[in-house]
Amino acid sequence: MIDSHLHLWDLQRSAYSWITPELGPLHTTITADRAEPELAAVGVDRAVLVQAEDSVTDTEFMLEVAAEREWVAGVVGWVQLDDPAVAAAQLDRFAADPAFRGVRHLVHDDPRDDFLALPSVRTSLGLLAERGLPYDVPDAWPRHLAATADLAGALPELTVVLDHLGKPPHGRPDFPQWREAFTAVAARQNTVAKVSGLQVRGEPFTAAAIRPAWEAALELFGPDRLLWGSDWPMTLLTAGYAGTWEVMAGLLGELTDDEQGKIRTYNAQRVYGLAPTNSEEEPCSPASTRS
Repeated sequence: MIDSHLHLWDLQRSAYSWITPELGPLHTTITADRAEPELAAVGVDRAVLVQAEDSVTDTEFMLEVAAEREWVAGVVGWVQLDDPAVAAAQLDRFAADPAFRGVRHLVHDDPRDDFLALPSVRTSLGLLAERGLPYDVPDAWPRHLAATADLAGALPELTVVLDHLGKPPHGRPDFPQWREAFTAVAARQNTVAKVSGLQVRGEPFTAAAIRPAWEAALELFGPDRLLWGSDWPMTLLTAGYAGTWEVMAGLLGELTDDEQGKIRTYNAQRVYGLAPTNSEEEPCSPASTRS
């Protein structure tokens, strides 16, 4: 099993300005040593580390961890997308490391509503497509979900990974609007979506609460284009790693073994071009997300 969305951070290495004391258990350094038993307890073999800060320092930190830990399958880092020349140099540098498997930018923290439509960003994302690297979009609803569909349409050779199902507003009046925008993203065949980050702080994490979004994801993306991710340690604010997995395992258990295998393992392997282990199938290129 591959966890396609795990975070680590070192508050001594970088600022992580969004990690404030108000976040309680998150306001501390989160190490690989702390993550390992969480993964092992539920049978996760490998994980993809995903950036938690728009900085070179954070990407360097994750690549260092990947070099030390066999269970780190890959790293989704950051490059300066709004400057194509800088992005190209950073991509050349990071892509020399086989653990570097994708790029993400914290669009939800960026003040520019049109970030994904900026010509400079589109040019840089074209460089990702040329290199076969996917692009993750976090917390897209409400500001960036429609823009994600537009981006995927404009760059059909780029694999666009929608993190956290675009952050569906569970049980809120704007859920139908989220679904409409989510449908437009799913209609682009170069998109995939992560079943991750569905927890809401202060609310119980239950199958009933997330089922509408889960069923929409199955209907619109299908098991071939969904990846499971824990979003740990963000889940420390709700159900924790084991509790989150228990809910997801119950929902996955309603699918066939083949469908479960795709969501839990093989889609992440394919999308991020991860080197296979002896028990896994050969990975496909990110372009194989398109039909």
